[in-house]
Amino acid sequence: MQHVPFEGTGSIAAWLSERNAQVTRTSFFESAELPELKGLDLIIAMGGPMSVNDEDTLPWMKAEKQFIRDAIRLNVPVLGICLGAQLIANAIGSRVYGNREKEIGWFEIESTPSGKHVFRFPPKATVFHWHGETFDLPPGSVRLARSAACANQVFQMGDRVIGLQFHLEMTPESIDSIIHNCRHELTEAAFVQTEPEMRSVHRGVLAENNRLMGDILSYVTRK
Repeated sequence: MQHVPFEGTGSIAAWLSERNAQVTRTSFFESAELPELKGLDLIIAMGGPMSVNDEDTLPWMKAEKQFIRDAIRLNVPVLGICLGAQLIANAIGSRVYGNREKEIGWFEIESTPSGKHVFRFPPKATVFHWHGETFDLPPGSVRLARSAACANQVFQMGDRVIGLQFHLEMTPESIDSIIHNCRHELTEAAFVQTEPEMRSVHRGVLAENNRLMGDILSYVTRK
């Protein structure tokens, strides 16, 4: 589920291709038609600059939230990225609201104690952020990571649902794309990097992020 043309699947596309996945796409900026849930193996809700609280101006958002609720009820794996994570949280009753800090650029997350039977994040990782809002943890979920600027960075519900406030799918091309379309948000602040800082990330960091994204996809779709 894609909300704006400049936030695509990034490295996720390669993971899907390697598995010969048949991919359908709902591009809400073109059409709000959603697929039948029956037969779906995975739902990925991507990011976007809008808010989950914009139902009055984006009427398709209500249907998307219902689609997510139905998928969770039917035990279909769901992965939410940035706005996608906020949509999952809000769809099942959690509040989404402005974070105390905007978080844009490469900043460290740290994993949080989370018990058994959850995805294991590394103790620390540098990941790509672009968000001004945050969410309360959904009922029945477990927090898996936090950052200095944002307490709730990852949650997991059951075995098949994970919400990521940050982006692990980024490539040099997708970084350029989001900067080009959203550079008006790059105001001076404690957790907002400059364009050169965001673009100068080491290739090894990108590769590690993409590998971690692949691990998460494999985790939520495992049999």
